[in-house]
Amino acid sequence: IIIFVICFSTGDGAGEGSEALNLPLKLDADDVAFFSSNYDIDSLHHFLSSVFNLSHRVLGDDGPRPLLESQIARGGGSHYTTQYKLELDLEQARFIAQGGCGADCDDKAAASSDASLPSLPPLSSAIPLATRAHFTSVVVPTYEKVLSKMPPLHSLAASGGLYAFDTVDKAVHGIGKVYNRALHTQSFNELSPPEAYFGKGGLDVKGVTDRWHASEPSKVVVIDDVLSPTALREVRKLLAESTVFYQTKLPLKFGGYSGAYIDDGLHQRLLLGLAFALHRQLPDIFRNPDTLESHDLRYMWAYKYAPGHTGINVHADEAAVNVNLWVTEDDANLDNKSGGLVVFTAKPPPGWDFERYNTDTQKVVEEVLRPTGFANVTVPHRANRAVIFDSMLFHHTDKYNFTADGGPLKRRINLTLLYGTKQPISPVCTTPFKSTIETPGQGSR
Repeated sequence: IIIFVICFSTGDGAGEGSEALNLPLKLDADDVAFFSSNYDIDSLHHFLSSVFNLSHRVLGDDGPRPLLESQIARGGGSHYTTQYKLELDLEQARFIAQGGCGADCDDKAAASSDASLPSLPPLSSAIPLATRAHFTSVVVPTYEKVLSKMPPLHSLAASGGLYAFDTVDKAVHGIGKVYNRALHTQSFNELSPPEAYFGKGGLDVKGVTDRWHASEPSKVVVIDDVLSPTALREVRKLLAESTVFYQTKLPLKFGGYSGAYIDDGLHQRLLLGLAFALHRQLPDIFRNPDTLESHDLRYMWAYKYAPGHTGINVHADEAAVNVNLWVTEDDANLDNKSGGLVVFTAKPPPGWDFERYNTDTQKVVEEVLRPTGFANVTVPHRANRAVIFDSMLFHHTDKYNFTADGGPLKRRINLTLLYGTKQPISPVCTTPFKSTIETPGQGSR
């Protein structure tokens, strides 16, 4: 855990009376858990946003802090891209130039299903006219020019599909001033009280908890209609408009999706408040049943998936509990029997390290999954559906077929919350079976 040191100047000069904050280069999962353990949203948001505001994303090359090697290594650099990533960025830039969500972020189905829960007025601001003008005159044309000269994907096989910006992209088109920069990141405040995230009566705590325990030893539970209309609208607006999706993947190896992370711009109070509200509502899920130790929030990300590509390969995440939340409306999904998540009932064998079970897909398939007959629980995509499961279970994105039209609001987007540390590996089901969840329990009363 990092130590935050706050110094106050007591001498004469320009620094008198000002606060000099010695900030770390980044907050790690232990730091996030430290503040999350008592729901200290003020401190967590303050440090996450303060570190981010000193970064290259916000201040550019003139800022005091270049991108970290870890950010570049996971695909968040500023000197390379992929075709699908730049197409997603261009789509978002046009969306912002046109004013963003408006009323389109409202979920008609969610609002009409519970007339007692009218959607509240927008809690976040409209996109400023100056921002829209900048995207119209600078950002959109820049992306269009660079995309028009990018070579086809098959010619980038040596780099796995990565394209390095050349001199023309940088000096003539000015890609460095717009690509992977925090050009539009508004504030989104948390909902109050915390129960407002889940609508009237909150979650069906007993029903969700009972289903969680009944699913042992694999531990997978699905909650439909998890967010209130207001919460869903605000989360959808945040993820559609905020320029925080900086990560690209090697499309010829890992699929086509762009990532945003809690330690790299995805730290809005709305999302932190949601993570804390879930933890408050479901205490028996977010704690060790033997030691009663709390599984506190440790990490968060969102992934946005490009049409015509594949999703995330088989992997496991180093946490105790994983929450996957889907926000895209159902009319974007062209196949309502797919598009969600496949959760296997197997975990990494003892002694396997993170790199092995997250990068060597073939080894996982042959040595772990095949002996179980690929036993799994398949959860189709639904708007406003959450899947909560043991984070060490192997899982992957199900095949998906979402419309290529409609802009950012029609992209498949999942918000992932990780709670607690990896727990000791326990026996899981090895009987071959496949279960498809069609109508899980409702989330709110």
